[in-house]
Amino acid sequence: MLIKKSGSLEGKIASSEITPKDAFFNRRNFLRGAVAVGVGALALKQVLGLIHPEPVHADQQLVVVPSKYTVPDAQTPFAKATTYNNYYEFGTDKSDPAKNAHTLRTRPWTVQVSGMVKKPQTLDINTIMKYRPIESRVYRHRCVEAWSMVIPWDGYSFSEFISAMEPLPSAKYVQFISDSKNSDMPDKPGGFDWPYSEGLRMDEAMNPLCLLTFGCYSEVLPNQNGAPIRIVSPWKYGFKNGKSIVKIVFTDKQPHTLWNEMAANEYGFYSNVNPRVDHPRWSQSHERRIDSSPFPKTIPTLMFNGYGDQVASMYAGMDLKKYY
Repeated sequence: MLIKKSGSLEGKIASSEITPKDAFFNRRNFLRGAVAVGVGALALKQVLGLIHPEPVHADQQLVVVPSKYTVPDAQTPFAKATTYNNYYEFGTDKSDPAKNAHTLRTRPWTVQVSGMVKKPQTLDINTIMKYRPIESRVYRHRCVEAWSMVIPWDGYSFSEFISAMEPLPSAKYVQFISDSKNSDMPDKPGGFDWPYSEGLRMDEAMNPLCLLTFGCYSEVLPNQNGAPIRIVSPWKYGFKNGKSIVKIVFTDKQPHTLWNEMAANEYGFYSNVNPRVDHPRWSQSHERRIDSSPFPKTIPTLMFNGYGDQVASMYAGMDLKKYY
């Protein structure tokens, strides 16, 4: 159920979350801080977009219920979470999705469910949203590029949707395929095997933490955040969380996933947050936490992004350096 509301930003961004003018112009201090955390030239270019972000609203409020799933960490301001994004179909710079994703048309929208399932069908997004009450869950969100946010995501456990579809016992994996229509994404960069594809092992998809997600900050997902439906599995690096999903496929074989097949030495199929397994080009032991402060602060990365109590048992006996 959607309720139209005003596009006003009042009440969304506290004055304490607005970058002071003198901090914006103090470029020398920023450069010194960026070098101190070792982000390098590429990351420096990306972080510049956080200095003075403009929030991008979806302008539709969700009806959400409280959830037991939360963390004590300070939340990332809405303005930053909606203007610093990875969504390569709309551009490879962090600021590109917020600028370019207006071309994505999220209504009408359907999701095709197929493969090893008793109830193959095509469902309207509004029907999917009504399967269960939508919870507001505050999750840590860790990117493989060593930055992180804390975001209140809105949805319900993916396991509840899977159960309703009745997958066959032979289904061992679930694959998510994203939208790639030229009308929605007219300027997709070349060199990628579109459409974007990701997947999880079935027990991972059935873990209660894995969220079928329709919103954030109690609003429908902005386009640049994966509207109108995406996956959030908070113990994995962000690229595992398929956005703008149009197909869900149940299969008995490990599915094709875009980044793993493009660069398997950098992006493992499992991609669990593991501070002891570095990316070939940078350390994963620390992360830049994006919060209300003017500049990201560096903090230690937690195993499974801090969700070990809920997920570690799924990987008992696995070599997590081999199955990274």
